[in-house]
Amino acid sequence: MKYFGVISIALGVLCANQGLAQAADPIPFSPPATNDTVEPEQWHFAASPYFWAAGISGTTGQFGLPPVKMESDFSSILKDIDFSFMGIAEARYERYSLFSDIIYAKVSTGGSTPYGVLSTSVDVTSETFSGFFGGGYSVLQDGKNHLDVIGGARLWYASTEISFKGGLFDGVEKRDGATWVDAVGGIRGQYFLTDNVYLTGWGVVGAGQAKIDWDVAGAIGYQFKDNLSAVAGYRALGVNYNRNGFVYDVVQSGPILGLLYKF
Repeated sequence: MKYFGVISIALGVLCANQGLAQAADPIPFSPPATNDTVEPEQWHFAASPYFWAAGISGTTGQFGLPPVKMESDFSSILKDIDFSFMGIAEARYERYSLFSDIIYAKVSTGGSTPYGVLSTSVDVTSETFSGFFGGGYSVLQDGKNHLDVIGGARLWYASTEISFKGGLFDGVEKRDGATWVDAVGGIRGQYFLTDNVYLTGWGVVGAGQAKIDWDVAGAIGYQFKDNLSAVAGYRALGVNYNRNGFVYDVVQSGPILGLLYKF
């Protein structure tokens, strides 16, 4: 059954670490240095809108009503998505970095209840915001290559409106939401294979108000100019929140594409 897919087009299309992490969800892409050594006492900034074709699977529920099972893939994304925006920003100073990763999506899709007895079908409208804010320190650094230890907080907001059709719950319609914060930490890195081609990735995990909050990714990048790169890879982000009758236990995963501009 389909729930929603998350997608955002680079450079603000769709209305709108390093390699995230994030994290959370940490920043997907870290700006490559313009030469083999990092200039001392100088800040470097980067911004990157990106495209994430993420399918989703999991469970959502509210007010003690029957949980709704969700399952979607790439083919349902364009049909289900109402609006989405994704973007990252980073500032680096020598071995230190500050970064953020923002994801927002509003989706209308369908689902079902277990066994199809309580309802024959379910309409779901969901709004999700995830924002990771944190910092890092390069424990290993060699020219443009580096390995960072990162940590920070991920803020979540999830709201769902569920309408049951048919079965025992025919006509029941409810809306509920929750806001929570999780502490996350992990690593991210960047390694140049050639002067222009590099690998990047991250992995973070944590918890807080959610039982678990995690984010992993791997990508390959190509540096066209000192201040412009393109990155393609795969990302998976998961969270399990269950409090006061509101359930949001989902995993989002899929290919990711982005442009990175350094200034």
